[in-house]
Order: sequence, then structure tokens, then C-alpha cells
Amino acid sequence: MIEPVDDAWDAVVLAGGRGSRLGGVDKAAVEVGGRTLLDHALDAVRGARRIVVVGPRRPVPGIVWTREEPPGGGPVAGLAAGIALVTAPRVVVLAVDQPGVTAATVARLVAVGQSAVLVDRDGREQWLTGVWRTDDLRAALPADPRDRSVRSVVAALLPVRVAGSPEETSDVDTPGDLGR
Repeated sequence: MIEPVDDAWDAVVLAGGRGSRLGGVDKAAVEVGGRTLLDHALDAVRGARRIVVVGPRRPVPGIVWTREEPPGGGPVAGLAAGIALVTAPRVVVLAVDQPGVTAATVARLVAVGQSAVLVDRDGREQWLTGVWRTDDLRAALPADPRDRSVRSVVAALLPVRVAGSPEETSDVDTPGDLGR
């Protein structure tokens, strides 16, 4: 007998970075197209059963907030903090600095039905734009996640690679990126 797949998914939005290449600004508050990067990210994951944002708390209702330990400990530390609050069998992970990722992008990733990661036109995985089996991701996280690379944690999970458009795979790391 084939077990039905549980389509429920939660989302973890990583919004706690230092923004050092942007002069130390709070990336989540940076505006692109008249909306903050956090607003873009929350829009992209609006289909989630639960949305967990890892970063400084803001007055946004309906969001579960948490912080990585230590604050500024890197994206894997943020992922560990966020995944601790996930209850769905799958989790969408999204960095706050990717305003081109939309609800349609997330829907394409979720539709794969298993772990999947967005890939840019040069074939590079966008490790912070993907969907993962929650239990697999939890098991892959190291005991001490500080300053570990995301790739070193999730590449072994062998996600399906999903082609992304240049807009979807662009992130905002520098003042030049904001000009695009």
C-alpha cells in the first residue's frame, strides 16, 4: 500500500545576518521595489502552515520569531534555530535577501515532492532557496552549527535541482546588487 504524501510544509526565513557587505545595514529592512526584503520573503512563503523567521523581532502578526545562537552565528546557526520550531514534514528555507523568489518559485520547489534546491543558470545551487524533508535536515545539522557553510550541511541530502531564473537566483549582498 502506498502511503499518501503529507503536503503540509512550514517555512524558515533567515533574516538575522550582519549585512556586512551592505555596510552593516539590517537586510530585512532594506527596500526593493517599495517593499522590504522581509515583506518579499514572507510573500514568497505565504502558503506555509507556519512561518518561522530567524532574526530580530518585528511587528508582523502570525509569525513565529526566534534567534540563532549566538546572534550572527551564520546561516547554519539560523537554520538550526528555525528548524527547532518546524512541525511540518517538509520545510521551505529562504534567505531574506532574495526578492526575486516568489510564491510561484516556492510552489515549483514544493511540487517536486522531495528535497529540492533552486539552481542558477551557471548550475550553482542556491542552498538557501530550497525545500527539505524536515527530519533529514534536522539529522544533517551539526551539534555546533556556528560558522559552518550551508553547503557542507545540506549537499549530502541530494536535493533535486530546480532551474531558477536570473531574478529568482539573485540576492542582495552589496550596494551594487541593490542597483539591479
